[in-house]
Amino acid sequence: MKRRKLMAVLLCAMFASPLALAQDAIRLSTTTSTENSGLLKHLLPVFEAKTGIRVKVIPVGTGKALELGKNGDVDLTLVHARALEDKFVREGWGIDRRDVMYNDFLVVGPQSDPARVRGSKDVIAAFAKIAASGARFISRGDNSGTDVMEKGYWQAAGTKPAGGSYVSAGLGMGEVLNMAAEMRAYTLTDRATYGAYKAKTGLDILVEGDRRMFNPYGIIAVNPARHPGVNYRGAKQLIEWITSSEAQARIAAFKPAGEQLFFPSGSK
Repeated sequence: MKRRKLMAVLLCAMFASPLALAQDAIRLSTTTSTENSGLLKHLLPVFEAKTGIRVKVIPVGTGKALELGKNGDVDLTLVHARALEDKFVREGWGIDRRDVMYNDFLVVGPQSDPARVRGSKDVIAAFAKIAASGARFISRGDNSGTDVMEKGYWQAAGTKPAGGSYVSAGLGMGEVLNMAAEMRAYTLTDRATYGAYKAKTGLDILVEGDRRMFNPYGIIAVNPARHPGVNYRGAKQLIEWITSSEAQARIAAFKPAGEQLFFPSGSK
């Protein structure tokens, strides 16, 4: 009788383990900026310690991050392209979207600044001058939030660098900053990733402060009605925590080299 009970307990443990493991882990697709800047390493260990839920981070461009959500390959996503986020929710792929934080975009380039855009507060005028100068511009070219914003600026400027002056890299922000440094080119970057790569690249901030360069981030749970296998409970816990006063204070306190890279905008 005792052996039967022991066997029953072991069998239950065997069959319960995968579910238990699944419930104790969540998959987060996010942008390269949150990963490259070190912000998630600053935030997530606190959440994991409080909840016992392990977070697997998948850093990609915003477009790919949302695509992973559509496919049910992640449980939630943290991205920065509001129009794409709203479309993701409107089409029923995501629920419970919340504002988390914001930073801003920058136009960076070589110290020599061949297009003479340094100090401009008008990003569209600066893009037009870069195109007219014949200087090289390195684009993410990966359907990330940064890439979507950049394409919008070119459209508004009514022009774009011609021929080989425009390089579509298809890479993450860090790699693109390295390319811009090597090729003495301009690029559009988020402030957080620029801060992480500034010393390595030597690129200068040339254009900043235009309200059109505002860069908000939102977090969205994948809709369990579309993908019943997702860990919605765990996703919801992370959404609640990252918009809590505790996490928002930690976002504000994240200041590598003494510079604040993200500003909290979430609330409960």
